[in-house]
Amino acid sequence: MKHIFLTILLLTFLACNSKKDNTVSKIKNQNPEKAIQKKLSGKEVVTELEKLGYFSLTKESELDTVKFDIEKAYTDLNFFQGPTRGETLYFMDNRFHWIDCEELFETGGLTEYLNLVKPTFEKLDLKLEFAYENSLQGQNNWKHTIELNGIEYIAFDGPFSDLDWGIAYVNFIEMLNAELKRQNSDEQFYPISCGNDGMFVLLTLKQLDFINQNYPTDNNHPTTMSNWKSKNGL
Repeated sequence: MKHIFLTILLLTFLACNSKKDNTVSKIKNQNPEKAIQKKLSGKEVVTELEKLGYFSLTKESELDTVKFDIEKAYTDLNFFQGPTRGETLYFMDNRFHWIDCEELFETGGLTEYLNLVKPTFEKLDLKLEFAYENSLQGQNNWKHTIELNGIEYIAFDGPFSDLDWGIAYVNFIEMLNAELKRQNSDEQFYPISCGNDGMFVLLTLKQLDFINQNYPTDNNHPTTMSNWKSKNGL
């Protein structure tokens, strides 16, 4: 009788283990490993950017140069950036823009960089007129405003601190984006870096998504304004 009981117990244990294995197997089958995204070649990256309209602001005579440089930068450095015209601050794709955030913050810097960005607006058939720049500076604070297309924007307003350049950079991009949105553009400027060699770039949301999927998501590549603020303590 004792042997019969042990046999029944063993069979029950084996049956339970079999059910457990089947259950685990079913769970595993329901959650296959996520497919790893294939890394594109430099040529494929350029092709996809072209499909997304990235080169729509590039002059026909400079198109081959821009495509070649973007392909090479991706292939050699895994880096997203196009060429400038010689030693100037102008990029051939009319999307990237250099910016010295110290100069931007100082008197005269705001209109200097508005003049640098204006050709991009013109390429989009949009208006960027600026006037009535006002500055009210105290010993420890500054209020700096300007009108873009008849709307007043704040370039800086508050006490001086170590974050001055970053605040001016954010306000500058946000006022430009507000004007793009007001004129029904699906393009926006996205921050990359701030400092004496800062940069930002004009993209559609689909272009930004493609770049974030195929390039490093680091401080040398474009991101959303909310992400940039979070990373830089603003």
